[in-house]
Amino acid sequence: MGKRVILILTKLYDFNLGSVTESSLWRSTDYGTTYEKLNDKVGLKTVLSYLYVSPTNKRKIMLLSDPEIESSILISSDEGATYQKYRLNFYIQSLLFHPKQEEWILAYSLDQKLYSSMDFGRKWQLMQERVTPNRFYWSVTGLDKEPDLVHMEARTADGHTHYLTCRIQECSETKRSGPFSRSIDISSLVVQDEYIFIQVTAGGRANYYVSYRREPFAQIKLPKYSLPKDMHIISTDENQVFAAVQEWNQNDTYNLYISDTRGVYFTLALENVKSSRGLEGNIIIDLYEVAGIKGIFLANRKIDDQIKTFITYNKGRDWRLLQAPDTDLRGNPVVCQLPFCSLHLHLQLSENPYTSGSISSKETAPGLLVATGNIGSELSYTDVGVFISPDGGNSWRQVCFIFEEEYNVWFLDWGGTLVAMKHTSVPIRHMWVSFDEGRSWSKYSFTSTPLFVDGSLVDPGIETQIMTVFGHFSLRSEWQLVKVDYRSIFSRRCNKDDYQTWHLHNQGEPCVMGERKIYKKRKPGAQCSLGRDYSQTVVSEPCVCGQGDFECDYGYERRSNNQCVPAFWFSPSSLSKDCSIGQSYLNSTGYRRIVSNNCTDGLREKYMAKMEKCPGKAPRGLQIITTDGKLVTEQGHNATFIILMEEGDLQRTNIQLDFGDGIAVSYANFSPVEDGIRHVYKSAGIFQVTAYAENSLGSDTAVLFLHVVCPVEHVHLSVPFVAIRNKDINITAVVWPSQAGTLTYFWWFGNSTKPLITLESSISYIFTVEGMNTVTVQVAAGNILIQDTKEIAVHEYFQSQLLSFSPNLDYHNPDIPEWRQDIGKVIKRALVQVTGIPDEQILVAVFPGLPTSAELFILPHKNTTERRKSSEDDLEQVVEVLFNALNQNLVQFELKPGVEVIVYVTQLTLAPLVDSSTGHSSSAMLMLLSVVFVGLAVFLIYKFKRKIPWINIYAQVQHDKEQEMIGSVSQSENAPKITLSEFTDPEELMDKELDTRVMGERQPSAGACFAV
Repeated sequence: MGKRVILILTKLYDFNLGSVTESSLWRSTDYGTTYEKLNDKVGLKTVLSYLYVSPTNKRKIMLLSDPEIESSILISSDEGATYQKYRLNFYIQSLLFHPKQEEWILAYSLDQKLYSSMDFGRKWQLMQERVTPNRFYWSVTGLDKEPDLVHMEARTADGHTHYLTCRIQECSETKRSGPFSRSIDISSLVVQDEYIFIQVTAGGRANYYVSYRREPFAQIKLPKYSLPKDMHIISTDENQVFAAVQEWNQNDTYNLYISDTRGVYFTLALENVKSSRGLEGNIIIDLYEVAGIKGIFLANRKIDDQIKTFITYNKGRDWRLLQAPDTDLRGNPVVCQLPFCSLHLHLQLSENPYTSGSISSKETAPGLLVATGNIGSELSYTDVGVFISPDGGNSWRQVCFIFEEEYNVWFLDWGGTLVAMKHTSVPIRHMWVSFDEGRSWSKYSFTSTPLFVDGSLVDPGIETQIMTVFGHFSLRSEWQLVKVDYRSIFSRRCNKDDYQTWHLHNQGEPCVMGERKIYKKRKPGAQCSLGRDYSQTVVSEPCVCGQGDFECDYGYERRSNNQCVPAFWFSPSSLSKDCSIGQSYLNSTGYRRIVSNNCTDGLREKYMAKMEKCPGKAPRGLQIITTDGKLVTEQGHNATFIILMEEGDLQRTNIQLDFGDGIAVSYANFSPVEDGIRHVYKSAGIFQVTAYAENSLGSDTAVLFLHVVCPVEHVHLSVPFVAIRNKDINITAVVWPSQAGTLTYFWWFGNSTKPLITLESSISYIFTVEGMNTVTVQVAAGNILIQDTKEIAVHEYFQSQLLSFSPNLDYHNPDIPEWRQDIGKVIKRALVQVTGIPDEQILVAVFPGLPTSAELFILPHKNTTERRKSSEDDLEQVVEVLFNALNQNLVQFELKPGVEVIVYVTQLTLAPLVDSSTGHSSSAMLMLLSVVFVGLAVFLIYKFKRKIPWINIYAQVQHDKEQEMIGSVSQSENAPKITLSEFTDPEELMDKELDTRVMGERQPSAGACFAV
């Protein structure tokens, strides 16, 4: 906007409703002297949420309405004097303006969609759905080919997160591109200056990748055993990356790393830097870059549970503690001996744009720092004061007695003037101004009535001499805006006699980052205005390269003698694998010149990397990994393999990859396999994937075993309804689809807390406790886990009888487990009601299939083991009572109004009195002969398609039904098993009136998983 126009948006928040109920827009055209309320121009009932000013044309303004009330924008092209309102069909959460084109805007909606506009918001076009919040970026001039290119992180149709790019008018699926071929971790895309960063977690470890100047992505190389848990990009200034890395053994601290120019190879700059959480849960690293002078950083480091402030003048190569002031506020000498005592500073920048934060510096005031801190053995949050350094952190002084409390300090007039205001919860009416870098302060009144100050608006223009203070006279009063104009206190414009020179140094050493620099500053006490034409003249000349101008290269560590030597895990020759015999490469000496250091000659020739011929090497350290780090993939889906090699000639090494399913591929060198080798497995199983690398000097082999699975969707436990105590029973887990590959089964029995683990779907088990026992199975296939639970009644002995029903029940049988369970309960209630037998002695299991049939289990009384003989007699009496009631058609129930169902005894009894002892072997033999004859009868019936009255033989022919089997355990393990394989004619299996009931383990007909 123009130099005299100020726009302010105020909102009234109702804490009872939890929302904004009113807003007001104010405009000043005389730099805050008077304000006009513009609510009638934007709509009296319109509630506004945000105000945006175009960064490339300050005359263009955009207002957003509150999305909880309506979705619209208001646009102004005359510095907010008039507005046009446009309705939207989506709700804007945030906007991103193009850094060069004033009409181009990106809008992010509440439902995670990204829209673009090329006419300053009048028309919008959908670009991409499922975009990650705050992970979309405009193109960077000079790096991206098209100015309308957008970088974004989005979740694609495959459910994974990808890095995508497209032009704002050409962002269809066919026009989008993926600069990184694999999926990435959510909220990991960062596009900053010349670099693009992404994160990919594989095998539980985070891997970071960088693209420098839009080159292909390269994996970031941290020291081998840093094993990062988290990484934050701190700075990408001056063609170098400053990163904070939280390593495997850190919780509340981070290590600082600094990179080479390409951002690939990182070396340690400082360990255990303090971190904290911001108001929105964001990580804040206690690192501060001093404005106006390159290479100077301040950091708070944790040492033996104490936080101490350190400073570096060469971008992290060397750090030292801050020297405390020589005198205190009253001029008394300060006794503070390094390293036991030093100055410690709070380094947090303000998250509130209307306060100054705990430390400040200005690009236009090089060397001047203002910070809050304390003197002592460690950083403290009590007994703090305000400290100022006029020489880039070399020396400090505490501000006079007026600043014994916390203050906000701002830079005005090109940084030549300091303005301080007490940061307090009580009303104030004074502020303090200094013209001599904080040596002396003058007190000024900015309001006649004390004001509860909420903040201050300082125009980002560097020649600013006007502030706007806002707040309230009382807790219930309206907003008060106070314009503070400092121009009247400047007696004149500065002339050449009002300036002095200042030489940058590091404790007397004039060479900082390889240069001697001389700055022009206003003389302390000169009460003159620097003005708009002020220029900080800088005289600089290069220095001769010395030891302090070089840091250790990647893989090297600095020892106590100041020499860089290879770390124990690093092989210097490993960096030569990218070049081939006959070519040359730069062989590191273990040192590299600090990026943006401008020294010349001296040690430069000694420490610079040397050009050498590429050595021929045999392949060594061959590895196969998958892109996601997992050893399991789904049948029919792409499996992508990455081949890595620690040593060897990448250009002259042949690669062969055998997928283990009869298919293999070969490559003449590593170039085609850098982005991975894709393969689709058409069947499930475990496959041995073998990589073979060979050149003229040798060979190497690597093996990976890959599990290919078909996702399991359902598991059904096939268990007997009743079992005999201390006798083996067979339990089967039926999985759909059946061709799911290698599965792992976890079995829990009764109250056990530790599972039995098998690779087989069946297991034998002996129950030793009578009563209801629980069986649970979990089936694991890849990252999918499914479960089923059943109950088994366990007794010393019992009797069972097959039941049949009047034909009208079949018409209402949907043949699903829930219906069968409910019908079983109904039959049990009917039996109890007619016979008076206790319900704990009766169990009813309804079988799958048609015609509808069931099995009745008659159980002994509880705790009857000691009087076994009498209990058996009692059980016979119960059986007789039940059979009499069933034979007289006394057991019936009403399925629905008008539908009466009669329960019958099936004429064939498959399970007489069952016992775990050998006393009933003759009964078992009779039953065995009976079942054999029945099996023959079934065979003849199927052959001749005839029906015998009163005999129903139940089969498990289920077409597209859920797999289920409910039955008892016979007293003989030699009971006949009738399977579908015995019926050779498939057409005969379509006769649904005949149903064979299998007395043992059955083979389910489950679905299969097919790859196209």
